[in-house]
Amino acid sequence: MTFSKPLPPPPPPPPKPPWLHVRREPFEYGILPLPSLLHNDVVVGLRTLRDKLLQQAPPISTCGGKRVATAAIAASLELSEAHAHLVLDSLASVLPEEGENVDPLATTPVTEIDSVGADVDDLLLYLYIQNYRRMPSRPHRDAAAVADVWPSTSAIDGFLPSISPLQVTSIAKRLMPCQAEEEVHQLAYVQKHLPSLLALLAESTEDEENGTKVIAAAKFEHLGLLLRAKDADMESIPLSQAALFFANSDPAMPAAPVPVEQVLEWISLHICAASENLHQKPLVKENGPSDPVALSEAPDVTMMDAATSTAGSTGAQTIFLPNGLLQLSKDWRPEGLTFVDGVVRASVLKGEQDIKGGSLKVSHCHDSVVYALAPLKYVSVVGCSDSIVVLGAVGKTVRVEHCERVQLIVPTARITIANCRECLFYLGVNQLPLITGDNYNLQVAPYNTFYPRLEAHLAQVGIDATVNRWDRILTLGVVDHNETFVHPNGVADVQAEGATVLQPEKFTIFTVPIWNENEAGHQLLTRANPFLLPKPYLLAQQHRSKSAENLKQMLYTAALEDGKKQELTSAINAHFREWLFVSGNIRQIYDLQDSDRDPKATD
Repeated sequence: MTFSKPLPPPPPPPPKPPWLHVRREPFEYGILPLPSLLHNDVVVGLRTLRDKLLQQAPPISTCGGKRVATAAIAASLELSEAHAHLVLDSLASVLPEEGENVDPLATTPVTEIDSVGADVDDLLLYLYIQNYRRMPSRPHRDAAAVADVWPSTSAIDGFLPSISPLQVTSIAKRLMPCQAEEEVHQLAYVQKHLPSLLALLAESTEDEENGTKVIAAAKFEHLGLLLRAKDADMESIPLSQAALFFANSDPAMPAAPVPVEQVLEWISLHICAASENLHQKPLVKENGPSDPVALSEAPDVTMMDAATSTAGSTGAQTIFLPNGLLQLSKDWRPEGLTFVDGVVRASVLKGEQDIKGGSLKVSHCHDSVVYALAPLKYVSVVGCSDSIVVLGAVGKTVRVEHCERVQLIVPTARITIANCRECLFYLGVNQLPLITGDNYNLQVAPYNTFYPRLEAHLAQVGIDATVNRWDRILTLGVVDHNETFVHPNGVADVQAEGATVLQPEKFTIFTVPIWNENEAGHQLLTRANPFLLPKPYLLAQQHRSKSAENLKQMLYTAALEDGKKQELTSAINAHFREWLFVSGNIRQIYDLQDSDRDPKATD
């Protein structure tokens, strides 16, 4: 009797390839309107700049590597100290914090970044992407009618025909590129410019005659400014560990440098859009969809080149691009980004449990009140009107653009305001507020509120409440015609308008409602504004409080008959109810009494 030998076990499945996602933060929060940062021949210009940076000032050695601070940046780029510091600070705000090899500039308090300085390679990559241009809006169907009404009482009304605010909000939302389109645009930019970006990091081999260019593992890691590597389980991993030719290398015996062509081919094969439900299907071309030459020679994708359609009952969206098409599921959400979008005449509360990933986008809200009381990294407020937005502590940066008659209350490390109109900003900010673009009638004031977890959130994200530069405005450049809303008549060289300081007698304290009674009684929670008010505002607030107390006492002690006192009480209550309805605050009371979250606020 014979027995057959058992079959050998099947070989293990091959490991799933890594994903490379484009980081949105450098493109959405790091682009500065400084013409001196742009070069005609970017690679040659930045290589020359590298030599200047290292010659102008000795590198900072305390943090390792070749690092330069504000003085070297100012001398090399021929910038003022304020603008050079802005470049350094903006780079610090968009450097990645996740992973093993976090650059010290990313985690240094904003008031100390000049003592750390920037790694030269990170700075050069950051300066390179200053030639990135955000997607313009889709053209309006009646451009001639639009031009006839400029200027008008509203920046958005100047771009659109004279229609109701709700119609403006709806049309503006359709004209502005959506988040998916922005991320596809960023992906297309990185794909096109990869050869040049790698050339900035490349080094020549000893054999100069052959001209071979290679990239070492340490240089390769600097691409983490623009790319985020994910393993098969969608967990973040270091870039050099994602690439097989650098994986498992020992720092004491690093892997050998790799030819630039090999690195370019590997990135082109694994790079994809930045969200798990976002899948690009390239069209077949003569050179192949991943051909680096084809990518580098292709023009930048603009909104004019892209078209959007929605597939019937499924709600799926397809974006057609010159080099492929993009399909979005109806429940598509960008990774790590929470949305409060399209809220109209309602109040929304977002707490710590509601915001995933530390990034928030408040967009196209009208006549609403939005509370986002959580520790945050990045926040953008876009296309809102006649609303109040109250944010928790924001450790990296806030960007506000295309807003009208919005009150923003925020403690943050940094804030940028662009193309806004008739807005009021109550700020607790560690760096100079940056205002750029086409603005009108903006006002700034010191931070004016608190909520129970505020001081814990400030400590968590690294904001110093003893430093508040709310009134030290930095205004940059001219109107940026690459922004979504532009002057229809094409006026050039219009100087950007700054902001005025709110008069102390108009300053008011904003009271954040308390939803959790258990927190209200906790001894360690915030019970007062941690940002000290400037003396004029403090005196004005004390005068207001004293006047209210005197009026209350006078009414209480008034020598009136019982019937007259009842009439007076009824009249006061009637006027108060009338104010609640006229001001719209009665709606906020009803909204916030409901313990359920507003369904229009989506993650």
